[in-house]
Amino acid sequence: MHGGKFRGWSGHMGEVMIRASAPNETNEMNDEQRTELEAAAFRRLVQHLRSRPDVQNIELMNLAGFCRNCLSKWYKAAADDLELDVSVEQAREAVYGMPYAEWKSRYQKEATPEQQAAFDKGKPA
Repeated sequence: MHGGKFRGWSGHMGEVMIRASAPNETNEMNDEQRTELEAAAFRRLVQHLRSRPDVQNIELMNLAGFCRNCLSKWYKAAADDLELDVSVEQAREAVYGMPYAEWKSRYQKEATPEQQAAFDKGKPA
């Protein structure tokens, strides 16, 4: 914790260690530090999802209400908000770590009838 710069993160499965700017005298986080922490948490979530291709998107949707596709859409929306030229495919690749079509052919399985029923039940009317 020196130099006043974000140093990155390390850790594994739920353990994130942040080396960031030294806290100010009131020990409150400033906007830059908050952004750095949020970005580190996002990168950690993406890394975790990339390490678990066995977990299907429909399972994530049924359990958590979001999936890798949702993250890529949010990534694209954030780029649009900042007027950055990021395509849907680039956003998907940022989340999946490879082209979406490649991830689907390697890892995506057909949803079971039970998974599809749970998904359909959880959709807003």
